Order: sequence, then C-alpha cells, then structure tokens
Amino acid sequence: MDLIKIACIMLAVAFFLGILTSGGKDETPAISTELENETVNSNASGVAGMAQAEEKTAISEPAISEPAISEPAISEPAISEPAISEPTVSEPAISEPAVSVPAPDPVILEKGESQLAGERKNIESKVRATVRLIEAQGEQLFPSMRKEGSPWFQDNFCIFVWTENGTQVVYPSNQSLEGKDMKGLVDADGKPIGEFFIETAKSKKGEGWIEYNWKENNSEPFRKCTFVKKASYGEKTYLVGADLYLENYIVCRNLEGCKYTEEPGKLQTSELFNPLSLNRNLDINCSIAHSIVEPGKNVAPHMVKNPEIHYILEGQGLLYIDGIPIEIHPDQLIYIPAGSVQDTYNTGNTTLRFLIIDQPAKSENSTEMLELNE
Repeated sequence: MDLIKIACIMLAVAFFLGILTSGGKDETPAISTELENETVNSNASGVAGMAQAEEKTAISEPAISEPAISEPAISEPAISEPAISEPTVSEPAISEPAVSVPAPDPVILEKGESQLAGERKNIESKVRATVRLIEAQGEQLFPSMRKEGSPWFQDNFCIFVWTENGTQVVYPSNQSLEGKDMKGLVDADGKPIGEFFIETAKSKKGEGWIEYNWKENNSEPFRKCTFVKKASYGEKTYLVGADLYLENYIVCRNLEGCKYTEEPGKLQTSELFNPLSLNRNLDINCSIAHSIVEPGKNVAPHMVKNPEIHYILEGQGLLYIDGIPIEIHPDQLIYIPAGSVQDTYNTGNTTLRFLIIDQPAKSENSTEMLELNE
C-alpha cells in the first residue's frame, strides 16, 4: 500500500508541473502589454506619451521600468504654466485699493464722543445750514456773513465762500482777500488744496473734508482740515467751507521734521511726542522718542526713574538691564522697570534704531547719568 500511495503522489506532482510549464510563454506578453497600455494612456496628452507609443512594439519584459523615461517630460508643462500667469494676476491688485477707499459711514461717525467729533459735527452742521440759506437767498446773505459776532464769524471761526472757479467772494476774517483767485492755493508741502476744494465740491457727493499742512507767517507747519460743500443759486454755483484746526485735538509728527539731540555718552534721540513740550492739555501722559546708536557705539550707563518700553525697529545690539544682558533685534519689545541701570551697545554693522516710550512722560529730571569708576 505504501508503494501505491507514493506512486500516486509522484504522478500528481508530475501532472501539476506539466500544467505550469505549458502556459508560461503565452501569459507573460499579456502582462507586459497591460503595463505598456497604462504607460501610453497616462502620457497620451504629452510629447513623451506619443514617443513612447511609437516604440510600443519594441518593448519587452524589462519595459516595466520604462515610465522613468517619461517623468521629466511630464513635469515641464507644470513648471512653465504658473510662471506665465503670475505677473498678470499680481499687477492690478496693487493699484485697486488706492482708488476704492470708502468714505466713513455717517451712522458710525455719529457715535463719536470726543471733542473732535463734536467740533466736526458742529462745522458740518453750520456749513450745510449756510448752503441752504445761500440756495434760498443767494448773494443777499453775504453782507450778514461778514459781520463779526454773527454765526458765520466769531472768535477763531469763520465760513468762507468761493465761486465754482475758485474766486473768493466771502472771507470774513480778512475781507481784503475777497475777489482773489484761490484755485492755485497750495499748502506747506506744495499740495494743490485749492484744486482739491473745487474737485470735492463738484464731486458726485458734493461735499467732503480735505486734510493738509498749513503754515502762517513764520510759524511751524500744523495740521488743518477744511470741510467744503457745493451750493447753487440760479445759474451760479458756489463752494462753502470752514476750517478745523487739527492741532487742537490731534498730534501728527513726522520724524523728518524732528531734530536729534546728542550729548556725550547719551543717546541720539528725536522726540516724537511729549505733552510736556507741547504745552497742551492732553488726556495722556507718556512720551515717545526715536533713538539711534551707530555701529560700534554704545550708550553710557544711566538710570531712568520712569518705567520704559523699548521697541526695536532696525539693527542688532545688546542691552544691559541692571547687569542682565538682553540681545536685541528688530520687532522686539522690551519693558524696563523704573530705576533700572541700563546701557545699550550696537553689535551689528548697521544703525540700531528703536523707539523709547516713557510713562509718565519723560522730563529733564527723569534720567541720571552714571559715571564709571576709574
């Protein structure tokens, strides 16, 4: 029996091996053809796909690795297409915002509670009321507007009237300027505000504010704002306006107009804001200065009695606070406690620039220079 079982097993194995051997050469090309078809189909839209399709009949079993040939050709259109479209997309996006800045919402502006908000509403109300009277009475209203103590001329306030071409016909505070062509009026910076007044009055809205720098005689330039509105009477068109002195409410300073102070061993500082030097009653008691330290230089040790904040704008350096070293770099804010001994070194190759904020506002007695022991 054992011999019979062994013989049966041997026959079964021989039969199985015969099946495997008989079908091998017919199935291998079928597998190869399937992979070739995938390669051709996936690249049919590109140059590499067409070239590979022409060589299809010459590809044998090793052709399984052939897709590696087509990879560089597939990437070419992906690289070139974005490079062509990027410049055309970015150009219009830069100029659009400058043209489409919306005017403040009047409903929201009514919620303002500051003294400036109250004065703005007062000026707008008086100018609009004057426009209504001019549109009802015309030039008959002008003599009344020139009277001192009238609603149009009192203290430092007056309402002026121009023709649509820029000729000043009513100017209560200086009547000698009536009849003068104001179209060419410019501010302290050369801004053509006369033209802006006329353009604003002739605009679709017919009214608006113009902000500018003004200079009187030998005074320093100061911020001023004028509200203008169009008025029509018969065939005549006028421009009615009144001024708002922003310096009474807002402080605007440009660094270029500030002078740097320099003393041996001290910072080169330019005072941007300090209510103590403005001689004005402001609802804030802090000071801001712009300071610089040149490469290779340092500020001598000193103690500031007020707490300070340093905000680094440019450059690299090292700040010692009571002997503790702090590396400083752009966009860094550092709070320094009151009474701290501090000294600053520029460790870089460019000018170290930073803001110094003091609370309360810095005064002559706020800083004490400390002498080094020999």
